[in-house]
Amino acid sequence: MFAHEFFRNALLAGTFIALACGLVGYFVVLRAQVFAGDALSHVAFTGALAAAAAGIDTRIGLFTATIAIALALGGIGERASSDDVTIGIVFAWILGLGVFFLALFSTGSGGGNGLLGARALFGSIFGLSAADARLAAAIGAAIIAAVLAIARPLLFASVDPGVAAVRGVPVRALGLAFLVLLGATAGEATQAVGALLLLGLLAAPAGAAHRLTANPYLALGLSGTLAVLAMWLGLAISYAVPSLPPSTAVIAIATAFYLLAFLLTIRTTARSESARRDIRPRLAEN
Repeated sequence: MFAHEFFRNALLAGTFIALACGLVGYFVVLRAQVFAGDALSHVAFTGALAAAAAGIDTRIGLFTATIAIALALGGIGERASSDDVTIGIVFAWILGLGVFFLALFSTGSGGGNGLLGARALFGSIFGLSAADARLAAAIGAAIIAAVLAIARPLLFASVDPGVAAVRGVPVRALGLAFLVLLGATAGEATQAVGALLLLGLLAAPAGAAHRLTANPYLALGLSGTLAVLAMWLGLAISYAVPSLPPSTAVIAIATAFYLLAFLLTIRTTARSESARRDIRPRLAEN
């Protein structure tokens, strides 16, 4: 399979995209912004259709829309990016625009919107050219570098924002920066796994890492590793089974990792909860 250029291109782009999703996804889960990640993935779909309707490169629409909405969520307020009501309103508005641009592009393209819609929803990683793959890898590498650069203060601001602010950590600025990175990741990853399935690559490896270890840096690395493994295994399985879309295979592997982590840790979690319940009456007596 490595003899085929399309597979090498997919592997190059997919590796960096998956690692970016794994690292960003860890903080998405930690900061309870999973719904925001889901909303931004659908923003990518709307952005791609808007760009197509305007006759420009769909990648411009992907990144412009996701980053702009991410900044809007951050600008509304500190809690907006994790508030379900606020995100739900934005979600409904974005999906309405998506329907509008879908109809507009369909009218202007003579009904040729089906392929673009499928690519935006489910990705087309095996269809990337060598130039597209290199560009995707470069953007993914930039996102990875940015996440690692702010990882320590972002972790502090995520776990205890009040204390972090007192210690001089720019909590609000970090939150905005992270949302921009999340938007860029959503725009980039849509090319690989599509807007419809992107949340699985963001949340499943990160959720598994959170369950497997309480060490934040180990969990961050584990989340990235699991995401990359899911990408590699998914691409290999899809190559072996041509009828299976690569995005579906990748998300299936990522979900399997989370299920395995859940099964491995469910007893430990139950014992921890039982210990907490037992110790509370003792603390009250003392």
